[in-house]
Amino acid sequence: MYAIVEIAGQQFKVEKDQQIFVHRLDGEEGASLDFDKVLLVEDGKKIKVGTPTVEGAKVSAKIISHLKGDKVIVFKKKRRKGYKKKNGHRQYLTKISIENITL
Repeated sequence: MYAIVEIAGQQFKVEKDQQIFVHRLDGEEGASLDFDKVLLVEDGKKIKVGTPTVEGAKVSAKIISHLKGDKVIVFKKKRRKGYKKKNGHRQYLTKISIENITL
């Protein structure tokens, strides 16, 4: 069984007991979350597609940790002009574990 759910403005294909990294969410480590913006649910036999969401469907998750992602380097250059700029950042992420998908 899997579902496509919208979390923090992004869509993820999730299954039970899967761990994913999403943009930073509010809440402490160990807190439970419920996502009700479920766009599609597949239970092995049937596929339910929402218009825009599946009514009554819910994905439950638990926050494992808050962390920072790998460093992303942004490098800009214009050849023969002597223009170079180097910048970088690390994205704030939350690691969550999917506990249950209900219809």
